[in-house]
Amino acid sequence: MRSIIGKFKLALALFALVSFGAVNNSSADWGGIVSYQEDVYPIIHFRCLSCHGEGDVGTVQSGLNLETYEGLMKGTKHGPVVIPKNPLISNLNVLVEGRAKVRMPHNRKRLTPCDVEILHRWVQQGARNN
Repeated sequence: MRSIIGKFKLALALFALVSFGAVNNSSADWGGIVSYQEDVYPIIHFRCLSCHGEGDVGTVQSGLNLETYEGLMKGTKHGPVVIPKNPLISNLNVLVEGRAKVRMPHNRKRLTPCDVEILHRWVQQGARNN
C-alpha cells in the first residue's frame, strides 16, 4: 500500500511540473546550449518577421532581414546587430532588453523574459548556427 501511495505522489508531482511548464524539452530552458534552429529562430519567426522579412518595413528601413541566420548575422546597413560572445554590446540584445531609446519589437508587445534570456545566452555562447 505504501509503495502505491508513493508512486501516486510521484505521478502527481510530475503532472504538476508538466502542467505548470516546469518541464520542457528545450535545452535552453535547462541552462544548456542554446540552439539557433530550435530556440532562437522560433522567437524571431513569431515576433520579428512581420517587420523584418523580405520587403517589409523593418527590412526596408534598416536593411535587417531576419528570414535567415545569414541575414541576422549580416546585420543592418549600419553594421552588425550580433557580436558573438558579447550580448552587452550586441544591438539585438540591447534592443530587445530595452536598453536603448527604441525597443524591439517596435510598437508591439515585449518579448517574454524567457525569450530575452534565450537570445542573451545564444549570443553569449557565440551566436552559432546550430
